[in-house]
Amino acid sequence: MVGPGGVGGLLGAVLSRAGHPVVYVAKPDTAAALNSSGLTVRSVQFGDFHVPAKAVVRLAEPVDVCLVAVKATSLDEALDSVPAQALGDGLVIPLLNGIEHMIGLRARFPVTQVVAGTIRVESTRVTAGRIDHTSPFSWIEVASDTAPRERVDALAAQLQQAGLDVTVRDDEAALLWDKLALLAPLALLTTRADAPLGVIREERRADLEAVTREVAAVAQAAGAQVDYTMILGMLDRAPAAMKSSMQRDAEANRPTELDAIGGSVLRAAQRHGIDTPVTARLVNELRTRRTSAER
Repeated sequence: MVGPGGVGGLLGAVLSRAGHPVVYVAKPDTAAALNSSGLTVRSVQFGDFHVPAKAVVRLAEPVDVCLVAVKATSLDEALDSVPAQALGDGLVIPLLNGIEHMIGLRARFPVTQVVAGTIRVESTRVTAGRIDHTSPFSWIEVASDTAPRERVDALAAQLQQAGLDVTVRDDEAALLWDKLALLAPLALLTTRADAPLGVIREERRADLEAVTREVAAVAQAAGAQVDYTMILGMLDRAPAAMKSSMQRDAEANRPTELDAIGGSVLRAAQRHGIDTPVTARLVNELRTRRTSAER
């Protein structure tokens, strides 16, 4: 498990509780805390529990599967701690936002071992070794254009036996774009307005509809059958108090996934000749604000 944060810590702890040997790849201070005190989870879905933990700063032994649960902003640094020769023939599953990370992973690891993954969950690392999982779900979807389907199915079955909700899909592009089509409007608008989704729906409705429509058009041009009406309906039904992880990162003055989310949409739009004026405006405004804050 690369990155024992809110997502990685939760999944690793659930797998460990189910009897799977888990090794966490983490920064030195986090690795020391996990080795000393283990992982404590408070979860709406899985209950409250504690498991011991084994953590290293660099993978040195083969594994069956390598789940990557870091932010896109720290992906390259994290993967430097997972040498391909140490991984063996284990599958690599990134649970990241965006779409472009798949190219980098297939450049580092054999393509037959790389599986696309997405997760929908609200889970936070309170401190090193302490995870608060506040959503009553942790939905994982996986698909791969390059890994053998039987290996992907076998992995999904193991995760399901541990209590995780896992679906195997046939189309990798559709899997990745389905999440990005929902995430991009939410992340860009809540971060730009520094407001939760309910405020966006009431005060920036035109922008919400425009960005959702633009991203859906890009997704369709990329080969994913994303339904604009369905995505907008999901955003309308989501809790009014919902914030995006990018907004929370901006509030805490942490690096944001603006490029992985908004930037990847704009680059795909350019490749496919799709006009995305509102998305481009929001991305440029956020980039300008970030540059000003760094001065």
